Amino acid sequence: MTGLVFLIPLALGAGFVGLVAFLWSVRSGQYEDLDGAALRILDDEAEAEAGPGAETTGGEPRRP
Repeated sequence: MTGLVFLIPLALGAGFVGLVAFLWSVRSGQYEDLDGAALRILDDEAEAEAGPGAETTGGEPRRP
């Protein structure tokens, strides 16, 4: 029972810190462009900038 005296305030404090972090992230615009990150991986600009014959992440040269 004496452990609850320490654990309950600790849990409430951790919840409060999480709430503050969430509110900070919302106010700083972290959730403004949810679709942009998902579509950015489909963008071919990085591949086009590398040029033909550039190495891929696997270390093998690209084949035309």
